[in-house]
Amino acid sequence: MTMTDPGDVTPGVEEQVRAAHTNTLVERMGIEITEATPARVVGRMPVEGNIQPYGLLHGGASCVLAETLGSTGAAIHAGPGRIAVGIEINATHHRSATSGYVTGVATQVHGGRTIATYHIEITDERGRLVCTSRLTCMLRDI
Repeated sequence: MTMTDPGDVTPGVEEQVRAAHTNTLVERMGIEITEATPARVVGRMPVEGNIQPYGLLHGGASCVLAETLGSTGAAIHAGPGRIAVGIEINATHHRSATSGYVTGVATQVHGGRTIATYHIEITDERGRLVCTSRLTCMLRDI
């Protein structure tokens, strides 16, 4: 995971996020997080290697990207000694992507003590909307 600008990252979070994603599906799918704060998380994922049999970005891959970004924001929001677990996700697939990268932006809709909800928009390299998603995470003490 690479963060583009230290100003885009909540202090002390970069190493925490990197460690949490090592040897996970996030790493296997090539997801890179480029910005991470409780209010907004941005990341990208290659289309190559994350396609369905027709050569299109797999809808499940879009959901993995959305859940990764939203749950990362929720975990940062929850703070030390707490975890975020996804309890509901939905996704609407607007158009296909066949090459390059897709970029997701997760924006916090609600950040409470026990629940955090994020709206995620995924776009292709031309800025066209590929998928919109909403993720709700439960926040728990470890």
